[in-house]
Amino acid sequence: MKLQRMNRRALALGALAVSGALALTACGSDETGNPDGGSSNAAAPSNIKCDDASGQVLADGSSAQKNAVDAWVKQFSAACKVEINYKAGGSGAGVTAFTQGQVPWAGSDSALKPDEVAASKKICSGGQGIDLPMVGGPIAVGYNVPGVDKLVLDSATIAKIFDSKITKWNDPAIAKLNPDAKLPNLKIQAFHRSDESGTTDNFTKYLIATAKKDFPYEGGKAWQAKGGQSAPQSSGVAAQVKQTAGAIGYFELSYAKDGIKTVAIDTGASEPVEATVENATKAIAEAKVVGTGKDLALELNYGTKADGAYPMVLVTYEIVCDKGNKAETLPAVKAFLRYAASEDGQKILAENDYAPMPDEIITKVRTTVESLS
Repeated sequence: MKLQRMNRRALALGALAVSGALALTACGSDETGNPDGGSSNAAAPSNIKCDDASGQVLADGSSAQKNAVDAWVKQFSAACKVEINYKAGGSGAGVTAFTQGQVPWAGSDSALKPDEVAASKKICSGGQGIDLPMVGGPIAVGYNVPGVDKLVLDSATIAKIFDSKITKWNDPAIAKLNPDAKLPNLKIQAFHRSDESGTTDNFTKYLIATAKKDFPYEGGKAWQAKGGQSAPQSSGVAAQVKQTAGAIGYFELSYAKDGIKTVAIDTGASEPVEATVENATKAIAEAKVVGTGKDLALELNYGTKADGAYPMVLVTYEIVCDKGNKAETLPAVKAFLRYAASEDGQKILAENDYAPMPDEIITKVRTTVESLS
């Protein structure tokens, strides 16, 4: 696997550079697919500031960023005596757990809504929940069509597929976009998320922004379109696509593993755009900060037609109180978020098929993390 090779390479470079010493240590989830972890504890990086961090921290939220959080946790725990348990139950579950005071921080692929900010004030003494953009990346559309190794779709066709308006793989609309493909007379099995998900929110935001006529829904974390089948979390959708002939589904690029092929999108640019970290970064660079105060919520340009810019992207936020964080967990949460936003923390994202935040944005995140109280 690509990630395994990268981790082995990182271990090999450990004697040459501090950044290379940030080898993943075995702990927690198996979704990163890393078998090379246990020997790096002795080489824990000295540039991770632990401060007074200790104990255990429970967090919940976006499954989109789970593979990134797993990698961060392994490196952070090698340097700091902190056990971080990230449940990854989905963005909706994470935000609910945060606003109910069950976890000190949560991950979400969507910025807090006004009612969620209001709810957070009850558990953030003298403050409120804020959004810190930390992880970016493409939402890949994965497919399983025997005999079709390359597939191009545009937003209108994707919208019709996921709204059960196109039901066969040899539909004329798909054939027009793929004149050289041998498309079978096979039923389309479209899979969406069963749980509330920021991935769904961003996926539908893209369809609404670029193909509103063919996707006449309000969007949001809960799936609204007609038909299709559901599966929990990004890993569940990816698993269904992998094992079901005729399947198509959406999930983060880091879940497009073990032979799952991904769709190239015809955006109107000079050529179809592949779902890659580099292409996602080009689209995220067009984002604008629209949050107020210390909140760093972003507005993404889903309708970009720039060459090489993959428009179906998401940014996952770490949600935390700006003020009024629980004293017993603040040191650990602050130290962990400081590492995640650091140069080394962001560097590991690309190694896990995620996109680092643009410099202008991550600089603001680092400043905000230091001000948490």
